[in-house]
Amino acid sequence: MDDVLVLMEGIDKSFPGVHALDKAQFELRVGEVHALVGENGAGKSTLMKVLAGVYSKDAGRILLNGKEVEIHGPRAAQLLGISMIHQELNLMPHLTLAQNVFIGREPRGKLPFLLDQNRINADTRAVFDAMHLALDPRTKTSELTIAKQQMVEIAKALSFNSQVLIMDEPTAALTEAEIAELFHIIRQLKDKGVGVVYISHRLEELKQIADRITVMRDGRYVGTEDAASVPIERVISMMVGRTIYESAPEVPERTHEEVVLEARNLNRGNVIRDVSFKLNKGEILGFAGLMGAGRTEVARAVFGADPLDSGEVYVKGQKVAIRQPNDAVANGIGYLSEDRKRYGLALGLDVQANVVLAAFKKFLGRAGVVNDGKIRETGKRYVEALSIKTPSLQQKVKNLSGGNQQKVVVGKWLTADTDILIFDEPTRGIDVGAKSEIYHLLNQLTQQGKSIIMISSELPEILRMSHRIVVMCEGRITGELTAAEATQEKIMTYATQRKVLVTVDDKAHNNSTANEVRA
Repeated sequence: MDDVLVLMEGIDKSFPGVHALDKAQFELRVGEVHALVGENGAGKSTLMKVLAGVYSKDAGRILLNGKEVEIHGPRAAQLLGISMIHQELNLMPHLTLAQNVFIGREPRGKLPFLLDQNRINADTRAVFDAMHLALDPRTKTSELTIAKQQMVEIAKALSFNSQVLIMDEPTAALTEAEIAELFHIIRQLKDKGVGVVYISHRLEELKQIADRITVMRDGRYVGTEDAASVPIERVISMMVGRTIYESAPEVPERTHEEVVLEARNLNRGNVIRDVSFKLNKGEILGFAGLMGAGRTEVARAVFGADPLDSGEVYVKGQKVAIRQPNDAVANGIGYLSEDRKRYGLALGLDVQANVVLAAFKKFLGRAGVVNDGKIRETGKRYVEALSIKTPSLQQKVKNLSGGNQQKVVVGKWLTADTDILIFDEPTRGIDVGAKSEIYHLLNQLTQQGKSIIMISSELPEILRMSHRIVVMCEGRITGELTAAEATQEKIMTYATQRKVLVTVDDKAHNNSTANEVRA
C-alpha cells in the first residue's frame, strides 16, 4: 500500500532469560494514530524501542516508506524521521525550552565555541508556532507543568522533521483538560501526515484518538482492529487471552463500625484546609478529586512524610503524634506512593529484600546478624500469598512488571504488620489484567480486617472499589458519598464545586427556582 509509512515484520528480540519479542509485526500508515496495547510485559514498548533505535533487533526487517532500513541507534532513527517520547520525560529542568529542544545540535555563532542563542530561540519559536503553542522559548523548563513539558517533548521530536512519532503513556500524569490539549496537538500532526504510535493502558482514550488498535501478548502480535468499531471488551479479551469485565462493580462486603483512623481539622498551608475524615475497620475509603485537589498531600501528612501546621490524628481511638514515617509505621499505617519506583521500592535489590524492607529489624539476630533463612521464608510466603509472578526470590524488582512491583510493595507493608494501608493511584501504569488482580487483592485485605484509603484519578475505579467516597477540591473536602449514592456526575460536581456553583449562579440569574437548584 502506498500509504504505509512503517512496516515491521518478524521482529525478534531476546534479553538474558527473556524472549521479549517473537516474530512481532506492526504497520503504521501516513497520517494515522495507531494505538499499541497489551499487558505489562507484552512487548509493546520493546517493539517501539527497536523502531526508535534504542534496541537492535535479533531478526526480522523494518521498512520505512517501502525501503528496508537498519536502525543502529536513536540518532540514526531521528535522522530517518523517527522519534520516541518516553514515559519518563527527558528534559533538563535547569535549561530553557529552546536549549532542551536543540540540545546536542545547537547552531553556532561566528566563533565555533559560541552558541547562537538568538537562532536557537528563533528556530524553537518556529516549531512552537507550527504547533500553535503559546510558549516562550526562553522559559526555564522547571517552570512548566508536566503537560506543557510533554508538548515541549513533542516539539523536540518534530524539530527533527519526524514523520513517525512514538508516544509511550503520554497521558499518565495529565488532567482531563491537559489530555484534551494533547489530543488537539496529535490531530494537528495527523493532518500534516505524521504517523503517531500511541502506547496507553487507558483503553477509554483509544476510541477518542486512535484510528486502529494493535494488540500484543507475550511478545507476539495478536491482531489489529479498527478503533471506531471494535468493542473495548474485545480489545481486553485479546490482551489477556481471557474475558475480564473491567467495569463490573467490586464494592466489598459491609464494613465494621469500628473507627481505626480519624483525622481532625488537618491544615497545611493552602494545600490542606481543615480536612477531617474517618476510616472504619475493613473499609475501602476512596479519595477522589482533580489533580492538585490535595489528596496526596493529605495522605503524606497522615503518614508523616510532610509536616502539618495543625490538626490531630487518632488511631483506634487514641491520639497519636506522627512526625515522620517511622511514627506512622509504628502505629500500623503503611503508604503505597503513586510513584512506587521512586518511593516504594529499592529497584536494585531483589524481591525478598524488598518484601522485608519496612521491617528489617525483625530479621536481625544476635549481634545484628541478618537471618537469611527467615528472609527467604517470608519472601516466599508473600510471593505465594500475593501471586507475585517472578522467576525467583532473587530476581531484581526493576525487572518485574508494574502490577507485580505493586504487589511487592503490598507485601512489604504486610510484613511490617500494618493494618491501615494508603494506596495512592494503585493501578497507575498497570494493564487491565493486573488491575483486576490488584482489585481482588484489595478486597482480600479488607476481608482480613485491613482498612484502606484509596486515592485514584480514575472515577470508574473509585466507584468500583469504595464503600464511601470523599471528594476534595482545592485542599478541602467538598463532599462525601456512599457507594450506593455515588455517580461520576456527583463526584465531578463536588470535585469542581467552585466552577459548578458559578454555573448554577449564572442560570439562577434568570431562574425563579434558583434556591431549589442550590439545595
